[in-house]
Amino acid sequence: MPKDSDLIEKVVPDESAKPQYSEPRKSRRAKIVKPVRVRPSEPRDQHFEDLPTSVNASRDGIYFMSRRNDYYKGMRVFVTFPFTSPHDPMNCEYVAEVVRVEELPKGKTGVAVHLKMTMNYAGSTGSNR
Repeated sequence: MPKDSDLIEKVVPDESAKPQYSEPRKSRRAKIVKPVRVRPSEPRDQHFEDLPTSVNASRDGIYFMSRRNDYYKGMRVFVTFPFTSPHDPMNCEYVAEVVRVEELPKGKTGVAVHLKMTMNYAGSTGSNR
C-alpha cells in the first residue's frame, strides 16, 4: 500500500514559465493606482499627452496601461507621477525611458518606464536616479 506522501504530485516548475528579464529588479514594486501624465520628450516623436492610471510602481519605475499604441522600447518620455492637474506645484515630473511594451486585451497597451531623473521635485534641483 502506498504511503500518503507517495500520492502527492510533485510539481516541477516549467522553465519557460519564468519571466525572461535581462536583469533583476533593483527595487520592489507596490500596487499603486494613481493618475499619470506621459508626454514624449524627443522632438522626432509625435506630440501627445497620455493620462493613464498606474498599475504598480517602484522607487525607479512605473507600469501603466494605456489605450495608445505608439509607445516603443527605448522611447524617452516625461512622466508626471502622481498627476493631479497641470498647475499643481506638488507635481513631480521625471525623465523616463520605456523599457517594456506589452499588447494587452481590449486594445490596451501595458507600458513599463524606468525613471531616469527628477525634473522639478519641491526642494530639489534635479537629482539623478
